[in-house]
Amino acid sequence: MAAELRSILLGTAGLSVAAMVAVAITVFRGPIEASRPALQAAARVAVVAILIQAFHFAEELVTGFYERFPEQLGLVPWSASFFISFNLFWLGVWAFSQWGLLARRLPAVAALWFLGIAGVVNGVAHPLLSARVGGYFPGLITSPFIGLAGVSLLRQLARVSRRPSTSTSLSRIGHKRRCS
Repeated sequence: MAAELRSILLGTAGLSVAAMVAVAITVFRGPIEASRPALQAAARVAVVAILIQAFHFAEELVTGFYERFPEQLGLVPWSASFFISFNLFWLGVWAFSQWGLLARRLPAVAALWFLGIAGVVNGVAHPLLSARVGGYFPGLITSPFIGLAGVSLLRQLARVSRRPSTSTSLSRIGHKRRCS
């Protein structure tokens, strides 16, 4: 059990970093002030990305990613039950997050930034893993699709989230000084 827990923690460390980056982006960019049509367009792209991620997960499950990926890191394989639970949890979070995006909820936006980043990482990592092993590596077939969906989702999220401008930040500082 301890060896699998170590394998899980080390094997998913890259995703943990991606999640922290997603939270940082969300905090930096601030509140969602986009129009309803822009939010709906972003939510549609999120739905497509979630569906592609579901197909990607299915390919990984059927082809044994949960066994082969940890081995590439010198770790023990993960159990199928962990891998299934982990992926179903995130697919559920992302499914609810597209509705949270429409309601302008920042935690939902952070989850979708994470989906976009993870999609891009998958689009790059699987071909590299395949090159490393000299052939097919689980997840390779769907990885370009989730990579493109990740890029598309990141672009949509950038459009609907605002980045603080220097003038806005300076006016807030000036407003705080006047109110003090």
